[in-house]
Amino acid sequence: MRRLRVLLAIALGAGAGQLAAQVEVSFPTPDGGVVYADLYGRGEHAVVLAHGGRFTRGSWAPQARVLADSGFRVLAIDFRGRGRSRGGPVTDSSDMGERFDVMGAVQYLHLAGAARVSVVGASFGGGAAAEAAIALSAGEIERLVLLAHTPVAHPERLPGRKLFIVARGDTTASGVPRLVAIRRQYEAAPPPRELLVLEGTAHAQFLFDTPEGPRLLREILRFLRAP
Repeated sequence: MRRLRVLLAIALGAGAGQLAAQVEVSFPTPDGGVVYADLYGRGEHAVVLAHGGRFTRGSWAPQARVLADSGFRVLAIDFRGRGRSRGGPVTDSSDMGERFDVMGAVQYLHLAGAARVSVVGASFGGGAAAEAAIALSAGEIERLVLLAHTPVAHPERLPGRKLFIVARGDTTASGVPRLVAIRRQYEAAPPPRELLVLEGTAHAQFLFDTPEGPRLLREILRFLRAP
């Protein structure tokens, strides 16, 4: 049975001092799994927040409350294997199926009445978001923010508006700047598209804890609000 949990916290950013409600929800994935997530706000434009490999849904709380206070409905998900989220039957051991978690989140929001759905994905969550956008029907994801995302096989198939973000000094374990691969993904993706290169070495969500954090959040808000 679905458990309801409400936390009250002081919202950050615009409208500080208001209370932002966080509610736990769950929904099925297309491969037969179940995802648990935190839902904030009630806007007609919904945003899925897909965390990176070293995080869980709770890592998005500060950004989720700012987005909700700015008029968005926000769904921060736990990927399968985190918390109580789990995947469906796995037929291919090489496919971990995280894209299905994002797909389930997008479909849940549409069924719940969201007029538009966008996705912000960080690191491996960004790769899952990109794969979900390719797999879903045209228009199901309106805008896609890929924050230092894991590159995908077919960036040329990415639909909708896209914002690629990476820190200039962010490198892979082998020392290669992630900007190299992400620029290739950006150049292969069809327009409309944007590439934002921030300063520093922080990877994906860790950027929010650097001096570039406020700019990062402003740019995400600008992109999501743009007509």
